[in-house]
Amino acid sequence: MLLGVKRMYRFGYYIVSFILLLLGGKMKKENKEKIPAAPFVVVCTHRSWLDIIFLALALWPYEIHYMAKQELFSKKWVKWLLTKLHAFPVNRENPGPSSLKIPMKILKEGEIVGIFPSGTRSSEHVSLKRGAVTIALKANVPLVPAVYKGPKTFKEVLKRKPKLVRFGSPILLHDSKKTTKEDIEKTLVLLQETFDQLEKK
Repeated sequence: MLLGVKRMYRFGYYIVSFILLLLGGKMKKENKEKIPAAPFVVVCTHRSWLDIIFLALALWPYEIHYMAKQELFSKKWVKWLLTKLHAFPVNRENPGPSSLKIPMKILKEGEIVGIFPSGTRSSEHVSLKRGAVTIALKANVPLVPAVYKGPKTFKEVLKRKPKLVRFGSPILLHDSKKTTKEDIEKTLVLLQETFDQLEKK
């Protein structure tokens, strides 16, 4: 079954990348050499549905397991498609044990989890959620920051506006019984500062 899911993801990659290349031109990827070996948590700024797609294309041949709000899984065909594309549901309003259990299981299997820590589509200065840091900390894997700069709508893609995904250096975390809320807050500040630096370049 897992092989079938991976084939679907691979098929989706080639189809989507070909269409977007044909309609919108090439995408630029910077600092991809900084990406560590899996597993890791990739965190990216989030302003439109396109950053989800272009982040996935930029990370290829790595395959991302995206955390997505559970409302998107309400329709059967959408649920089937999202599942085939490695997405898994999370209740953002009332997060339960699965919010940590599922991504940690994925990471322990040597895969990559993708999280947009600013939550829904928002400006770059919205406070980051602790979920991404907590998951990476508990799974003892790096956080890989990334920013997407480019079209926010399909209409802008058709205008062939420049597209860029820029990666930052991995943020290494180590789970410890001594880890405090202050440690997590410091990591959140560091992550936001990294996003700001990547945006300015």
